[in-house]
Amino acid sequence: VFQRVQEQYVEEVTDKKLIESAISGMLQSLDPHSSYLSADSYKDMQVKTKGKFGGLGIEITMEDGVVKVVSPIDDTPAAKAGMKSGDLIIGVDGESIRGLTINESVSKLRGPVGSKIIITVVRDKQDPYEIEIKRDIINIKSVKHNIIKNIGYVRLTTFSDTTTSGLEKAITEIKKNIGNKFQGLILDLRNNPGGVVSSAVAVSAAFLKKDSLVVYSDGRTADSKMRLFANPRNYSGPNPEDDYLKALPPELKTVPMVVLVNAGSASASEIVSGALQDHQRAKVLGTQSFGKGSVQSVIPLGDGRGIKLTTAHYLTPSGRFIHGQGIEPDIIIEQVEQQHGSNDNQITRAVQLLKKS
Repeated sequence: VFQRVQEQYVEEVTDKKLIESAISGMLQSLDPHSSYLSADSYKDMQVKTKGKFGGLGIEITMEDGVVKVVSPIDDTPAAKAGMKSGDLIIGVDGESIRGLTINESVSKLRGPVGSKIIITVVRDKQDPYEIEIKRDIINIKSVKHNIIKNIGYVRLTTFSDTTTSGLEKAITEIKKNIGNKFQGLILDLRNNPGGVVSSAVAVSAAFLKKDSLVVYSDGRTADSKMRLFANPRNYSGPNPEDDYLKALPPELKTVPMVVLVNAGSASASEIVSGALQDHQRAKVLGTQSFGKGSVQSVIPLGDGRGIKLTTAHYLTPSGRFIHGQGIEPDIIIEQVEQQHGSNDNQITRAVQLLKKS
């Protein structure tokens, strides 16, 4: 086939282009998360885990050849424009993106900061409609907190390198303000598309007994068979002095907890909610999570390029597959949109549960 294309294709095409396209197609045929990384894609991926990047503020995947929104990230252009988890993106600036790879779709979605983009969206199998979004630098504040009737509320929007230190600061501030009246904690992981796995292990470790199993993975190679525990060695390094959770109050291991999830909770969010649920450390409330529980290894190819390859699947401590299954809440409650800044019905229900604990 390679030879026929070289000899007979209507236009001359370079060997490099054919080989790169073949690699991209081969990886794309495996699953939506395996992909070829050009030098630009490789660099963008590394920047994204640091908590600051340019774009719209959405996490996407592929489903049946169409770009699907895993979740819009809080306070980003996409979230403010009204994009929602489960939206299917079928066009950009009037042009169809059906059939493109995920990297090609990302390239279409990105552009200069301050420029506008019109995205054609299908939601809930209704007629397509357009959303206009202004691109911006995405500075992610991954941790937010509040106090509701002596109950701490912590919202994690993503799992980045700054999440755990942000969690420690939020909990410290909550405890300082509530004092001995600390009745419970709500951990809000709704529309959190995931991120850095070590941050998910650290967040879980903040609430679990030391050395509790947080998550394990299973694959074909020895490297893909991991077991991650609530231990500083699995989230901060071998030096005990590097444990940035050691300043947390001891009652955080026992205070009643509710974890909020929805269809936009994916990957690292499902690791945390699954671990806390399996260890009966928290009640999970909301709706079924996304079901993204595969492990991607980034393998450098040289010249700044690489491939992202699915090498394992994550399982909760009790052995439940996350991928394609998601985390099923203990208490299923659909979220009801409310106005004027009032707490939504899921938070209200969580508060009621914790008050009874």
